[in-house]
Amino acid sequence: MAAKNISLLGSTGSIGKNVLEVVRQFPGRFQIVGLAAGRNIELLRNQIESFNPEVVSIADETLAGDLIQSLPAGWGDKIVTGQEGTKKVATVPKAEMVVSAIVGAAGLLPTLAAIKAGKDIALANKETLVMAGALVMQAVKDYKVRMLPVDSEHNAIAQALAAGRREEVNRLILTASGGPFINLSEKELWGVTPSQALNHPNWDMGNKISIDSATLMNKGLEVIEAKWLFDMEIEDIEVLIHPQSIVHSMVEFIDGSVISQMGIPDMRIPIAYALSYPERLRLGLDRLNLPQRKNLEFHRPDFNRFPALKLAYQVCKKGGTLPAVLNGANEIAVEAFLNSKIRFPEIALVVSETVTRIEQVKSSNLEAIISADLAARVQAESIVESLHIKYQQKTGQEGTHA
Repeated sequence: MAAKNISLLGSTGSIGKNVLEVVRQFPGRFQIVGLAAGRNIELLRNQIESFNPEVVSIADETLAGDLIQSLPAGWGDKIVTGQEGTKKVATVPKAEMVVSAIVGAAGLLPTLAAIKAGKDIALANKETLVMAGALVMQAVKDYKVRMLPVDSEHNAIAQALAAGRREEVNRLILTASGGPFINLSEKELWGVTPSQALNHPNWDMGNKISIDSATLMNKGLEVIEAKWLFDMEIEDIEVLIHPQSIVHSMVEFIDGSVISQMGIPDMRIPIAYALSYPERLRLGLDRLNLPQRKNLEFHRPDFNRFPALKLAYQVCKKGGTLPAVLNGANEIAVEAFLNSKIRFPEIALVVSETVTRIEQVKSSNLEAIISADLAARVQAESIVESLHIKYQQKTGQEGTHA
């Protein structure tokens, strides 16, 4: 069997590193032909030396120059930069599959370019479908490519759906760990620090996704993603808090049967399944020991303490460009929290306020989506700055420090 040629977008992130671990474990099954990364030159250089791709993209020309100097002679023509460079990696002719693991809105355009180039997509960038679900899924249909989910929840649903016919599905149940603050009161959430929010109890994730998990915005984005990925009404997608992260998601069928996919919380499992679909690979990971796990808990999320999830449902129902507004504002708010400019509950506040200020556009063409994303970022930055100034004034008056 010939090795499957893969281009990887977001190679130095959490998902990207796990993808390369799977590829490294099965060198005869997969071959990396393209890598796209951001600013981590040292790690990217190591990946280049390990996998020898045909083309590599990095954030800008200055970084590209530094990278080329650190590599053996002959690499100059293989290094590309910026958004166009990422698109080039996404459309490299040899690639049969593109793993879309760039975090945030930056993943939309290269993923769409890969689809139009006829590449199958292993999707770990949920923002692609949050922002442009209708447009992207229509492109998947038009260009006759596969869209295979990498997120553990959507990968679990894809597996569970095999137990019945699509017309027999009653609802989808996405599970959420609840993040590190599921037992904190509303008052206690105001004292949460970025380092605490980054300390996820079950998963090893990047900064952005870790914060989204703590606010439950990550689950809200996944609800919107599931709507488009599985062609479901938003009312038929439920979220349950499952702190143990053993049941990764469930599908309920019309006869009352509920099919779950379970496993240890390790992203290599859904990654390997997406890369090798419809086959499964022997990964050699720890087996799930249910007696050792003892209790598996499930309960409904508290929208009062975690309003981001409720907001995502509301925005999805309204549709149009509002999901792109939600996503853009959230990216700005998360960055502001990580930089200690706003407090933890203000992440959802910034997003909610931005959604109310940006006019909804019913059209879902690419130009309208990109415009909405940019408008949301500008508005969110303004709201963040206002909150930051107010907090500085308040803490100054109280004799404390921000």
